[in-house]
Amino acid sequence: MQFTPEHDAFRTSVRRFIEERVEPFADDWEREGMMPLHQLFKEMSSLGLLGLEYDPKYGGQGADHSFTMVLGEETGRCSIAAFGLAVGVQIAMATPSLAEHGSDELKAQFLAPAMRGEMVAAIGVTEPDAGSDVAGLRTRARRDGDDWVINGSKMYITNGIQADWVCVLARTSDEGGHRGMTQIVVPSDTPGFSVAKKLDKFGMRASDTALLSFDDVRVPVQNTIGEIGRGFQQQMSQFVVERTWGMYPIYVACTQALERTKTYALQREVFGSPLAANQYLQYRYAELAAEVDLLKNYCHSLADAYVAGEDITRMATIAKLKGGRLVREVGDWCMQVHGGIGYIEETWTTRFVRDQRIISIGGGADEVMLRVLSSMDGFTA
Repeated sequence: MQFTPEHDAFRTSVRRFIEERVEPFADDWEREGMMPLHQLFKEMSSLGLLGLEYDPKYGGQGADHSFTMVLGEETGRCSIAAFGLAVGVQIAMATPSLAEHGSDELKAQFLAPAMRGEMVAAIGVTEPDAGSDVAGLRTRARRDGDDWVINGSKMYITNGIQADWVCVLARTSDEGGHRGMTQIVVPSDTPGFSVAKKLDKFGMRASDTALLSFDDVRVPVQNTIGEIGRGFQQQMSQFVVERTWGMYPIYVACTQALERTKTYALQREVFGSPLAANQYLQYRYAELAAEVDLLKNYCHSLADAYVAGEDITRMATIAKLKGGRLVREVGDWCMQVHGGIGYIEETWTTRFVRDQRIISIGGGADEVMLRVLSSMDGFTA
């Protein structure tokens, strides 16, 4: 990945925004369990930080994926990973299908306001009984004239409390498995739509997460994204974008965590010597730093491939698997080196461990990534 002066200027702009508009309020948002997304997204849009790869006609910036990567890396510097998650939902999880497959009318009505920061978007796939097994979802959209009538529920929906619309994946035919699903834009002010519960989570506490309910929710068929019955396939492509975005903050967050822990180990006196004098800690630090460097360079190669228009499904899957595991190792090691103080809430290590644990679960669990990779390699019975 070759960075230009334009990338550097963009990175500076993102970093300044985070330092001035995110970090001073991070602890308050953690306690409140919510970030003011409409305000934040509006401010980000005014600085040209949203919709980087989307058509300027719909509020985008018309840039290539390398700028999205820079944005993702800078969110990795946040003391709350929830900020990067919320931004990712807006630009890389709820909107890619709409941008690629939606009609001009649908994009003007929902994509453009989201990229202007006027609307908050969410993605509605997971259900109480269907998570990584997307083919098992039960939420149903029945055709009634020119409308869809939707019944069901969606679980663990990030930005769900504040969302103005949700990209919902629902069954639209009696075909089983992955067949007969459709992506539909559902405005949150539609009668029958409700936030059934705000969920209390282990980590990502500044991110609002909801259980959503659909009770005879009626929306126009014209709210369909792309082709009726092709929702599963469209969602799988959208997952690739999601997994790609999710990895860019990880190697930056890991690098910062290792640096902070190294500083602590050099200063902490144990048995008359700095903790860093322990050769085992030196070697383990070196191992983890090397793994982080590999992930960083792999993700840069992934971004290059994305910009070149290559199929990045395999690379994104590998990055998701390795990144999710690596950040857990880094977090656990950093907490262990800090000892008792690392287990206290006032120390950064506790939030790091809590926030990053979701990486191996959300967007496809580690085991699903292994299933995808083995299937791609033809290692199936």
